[in-house]
Amino acid sequence: MKYGTALVALAGLASAREISLYSRKTSKREVPQEHSHEATLRATNTALKLDNPLNIQDAVFALLGNAAAAKGAPEVDNLDCLQQIVADQAFTNAKAAGDLEGQTQAILFRALERNTGSVGLASVICDQTAVNPEIASITQHQDPASPEAAGNAAIELAVAQALASIGADPLLALNSATFPPGEIGDPTGAGNTCDDPDDATGCIFTLNLLTPAVTEDEILAAVAGNGADAGAGAGAGAGAGAGNDAGAGDACTVVVAPPANNSTAGAGAGAGAGADAGAGEAATGTVNVQSFTGALGGVAPAVESSAGSDRPFAVNGATFTTAGAALQRSCSVQKNACANAANAGQLAGGTQQCEAQENECRAANSLKRLRRSVSSRRQANALDFGGCGNPAIQFAVGLDGRKEASFQNVNAADFNHGSAQAIRIIADFTCSRLQSSCQAAPETVQACQQASQAAQAATGQAAADAFNSALGVSA
Repeated sequence: MKYGTALVALAGLASAREISLYSRKTSKREVPQEHSHEATLRATNTALKLDNPLNIQDAVFALLGNAAAAKGAPEVDNLDCLQQIVADQAFTNAKAAGDLEGQTQAILFRALERNTGSVGLASVICDQTAVNPEIASITQHQDPASPEAAGNAAIELAVAQALASIGADPLLALNSATFPPGEIGDPTGAGNTCDDPDDATGCIFTLNLLTPAVTEDEILAAVAGNGADAGAGAGAGAGAGAGNDAGAGDACTVVVAPPANNSTAGAGAGAGAGADAGAGEAATGTVNVQSFTGALGGVAPAVESSAGSDRPFAVNGATFTTAGAALQRSCSVQKNACANAANAGQLAGGTQQCEAQENECRAANSLKRLRRSVSSRRQANALDFGGCGNPAIQFAVGLDGRKEASFQNVNAADFNHGSAQAIRIIADFTCSRLQSSCQAAPETVQACQQASQAAQAATGQAAADAFNSALGVSA
């Protein structure tokens, strides 16, 4: 959002933590926020450094105003486009490396709000076109107190569509959102922002300040309306708009739904997750391999299987390389919808039945449950990982085809990051995922952040062991 007088120390730059970016000036200005989405900032900077032809000293400069940005990007002529340039280069590098998470974070980075000089002042939109269409389709969020903030909802939907286009979870678009609006003319400058380079996940998440402009349902509808499986109209039944229905007149795709309850969507938060085929569809090659028929809070999203793709399985727009990973996601999504319905009073019986249903869903698909039961977790005082399974990190040779040893999550279904030689990258991603997609308890997220710090104090297998031990899991 806002920044005061920026003072940049360029000597010996190695990371965002080593940059003295500003002195805080409070007269009618909000405090800086360039480190509010720290996990995204760090991941983008890592990808940027893989190939950095413009010698941009750190991705963080792209979130500052032009005067400060110029000091970190002296070879960039159009500083209004620095954020796009950084995101575009990071995306290119991550794509070349086969790093889906790096591409995902570059897309999110492009949409982050950029610092401006006062509360209610929008930042300038870049007038150039990015190389990658996934980046070109997005602009940065605007100050929520500005008139331009009316466009933030469209930005988040564009982010979701870009994420879905690369096979990432479109709901991660919510993580690109900004803060609640500040008070124009606020003499304290405190506003509603935060800025903490030591918070690896991002203080906007840790302090619960993230304020999305759209809902999950709106994202799923936007992805369904623009994805490869969307047809010309809404599918029959209550599943319309959730990304699993083929529209009326769709002559290319049919989703073969499992029997019984999957013909219509359940009540409450599960509505819209059905797998109904629209009228006029012709037979083809996309099949729903989700066999579970339980429908507490809504049916499990369809797991669409189609031949001829490197990632042939899809759930709500997110794609997977194996059926097992996709089925685990489907069961987890259903559990979250069930819990939301129970918490909203739309489903009697509490949330424990939702976890029991998730176990039944996994059992129906012959999936191993990686987490302990509720009772055993309580007995062992273990952590609750929300809708996700085991967050353990492994250290091994050959991950992702690497010749050297690297780190990677064991549970690729819930933590779908490629391998990395720095455990910080995998550990910080895991913590971010636990907080966002998994909806883990706050104490779990905090424990993960502490585990990440402990892991970074070690190397190799010892680093992985330190992370896993702190969370009470094993690889």
